[in-house]
Amino acid sequence: MKRRNVLAGLAAAFTAGCAKVGESETFSALVDGAERLHRGAHRLLGGRPAMAREYSPADISPYFRGNGNTDIETDFYRAHQASNFAEWRLEVRGLVDRPLCLAMDQIRALPQRTQITRHDCVEGWSAIGQWTGPQLSTILDAAGLQEEARFIVFRCADDFRGVPYYESCDLDDAFHPQTLIAHELNGEPLPVRNGAPLRLRIERHLGYKHAKYLTGIEAVASLGQIGEGQGGYWEDRGYQWYAGI
Repeated sequence: MKRRNVLAGLAAAFTAGCAKVGESETFSALVDGAERLHRGAHRLLGGRPAMAREYSPADISPYFRGNGNTDIETDFYRAHQASNFAEWRLEVRGLVDRPLCLAMDQIRALPQRTQITRHDCVEGWSAIGQWTGPQLSTILDAAGLQEEARFIVFRCADDFRGVPYYESCDLDDAFHPQTLIAHELNGEPLPVRNGAPLRLRIERHLGYKHAKYLTGIEAVASLGQIGEGQGGYWEDRGYQWYAGI
């Protein structure tokens, strides 16, 4: 009862209105089948409570490099950067009962989780960092998912070659306790190269799933009508959607 009251209060306060690896159908079917097997094994062995390994402060990498885009050269982003992202907003929309528009101060005021985890990039490098932010589940509970919602889509301020970047996950990963909307890295505000002011941390997955420069979270019933229908910018270009590690 106490948790429901807290979430109701939050909702009331916040409501505001890499290239393609194969072209043949046979290859695509093989990749899709392997991905389903991987996802099924991942869930069977651990299920939702299975946690990514967490490390000690002594393990933190001296430098946490950026992956993918490391800056956004648009007037929109430059203006927010100049004001230290004071007016940045994260919209929560789609199949929710209470659409939200969260300011950075409101995101920092939510219950926070800090975790030290390893980031594994598909390019072959890794780094250990300490991330802080609210659990995605806290935000989704405040918004109230509708029964039809099956996936969460993450909208971003950056693009690649003019195509907006986006990512997605299913509800099991959205409600995983280590899935954060991070605003701090190693005790400091998130650097621009790492996705300032907000990025997704979805710790049991490869780095391209960790969407940066977040502007929106959208609950949807299907991924088929978003982008090219594969669930993410890189997935639309041949990468696996699940990408679990």
